[in-house]
Amino acid sequence: MKPNPTPQQDNSATDMSARQDKIIAMFDTIAKDYDKANRILSLGIDISWRVDATKRAFKAHSDQTSQKIRRVLDVACGSGDMIIHWQKRGKKLGICIDEIVGVDPSKEMLEVAKQKLKLLDSNTDSALAESNTTHIKLFEGEAKDLYMIETQSIDILSIAYGLRNVLAYKEALSEFKRVLKRGGVLVVLDFFKNSNPSLLDKCISLYTKHILPILGFLIAKNYQAYKYLPDSMDLFLSPSELGEILQEMGFRICEIRAYNAGISHLVLAQKL
Repeated sequence: MKPNPTPQQDNSATDMSARQDKIIAMFDTIAKDYDKANRILSLGIDISWRVDATKRAFKAHSDQTSQKIRRVLDVACGSGDMIIHWQKRGKKLGICIDEIVGVDPSKEMLEVAKQKLKLLDSNTDSALAESNTTHIKLFEGEAKDLYMIETQSIDILSIAYGLRNVLAYKEALSEFKRVLKRGGVLVVLDFFKNSNPSLLDKCISLYTKHILPILGFLIAKNYQAYKYLPDSMDLFLSPSELGEILQEMGFRICEIRAYNAGISHLVLAQKL
């Protein structure tokens, strides 16, 4: 029998839950302008990061196992960007994916994803549509509790710019390990904490801390949401720290890659 939590433990859990709910609510408020803001604030560079991450993940999977890719899971799928990139990159490489599952705690972000994926289907020519056999499912849920996903059923799991927003990230990583097959590939794209900033890093930090929130207000009418981004980076892990945690949990680190002077990083790992 588990011991009853002390009042301090209970209050801490309640506080974390309240803070997590606040983050989810924030994404609900910016959902409709999220894609537009991302493209403008990153000058579209984030697309190249996502494309490269999918390419490297497919290679890591094919290098480590000959199993067919049946299921890809995108956690914190948001507006569906990574789901689209998994589809497009798979087709380009001739890889057949039976199913892509997206999970996100924000109802409004999922609504945007549903509309975007319908639009993608309507813009797909008939020849391509006939060859598109990938089934897509979307679920509302949090990274720390992937109750809708069976144990050891996922070939590739991605979380793009979402792990930083998961306060109980160790619980989430444990869930990722549970649902991944042995030999499955974990893809983490994010803005990480920089433990040893260069002069260029400090200049970038000035932009993210002071200019980005103003631009976010002008685009999405939400200053606090875009002030949250640099604040959350400061409280997050460094890429090497995440790598160490994953290794302790039973993952092999395939690669840690920096993009555009370390603005964004990819941590690619394989479940042993």
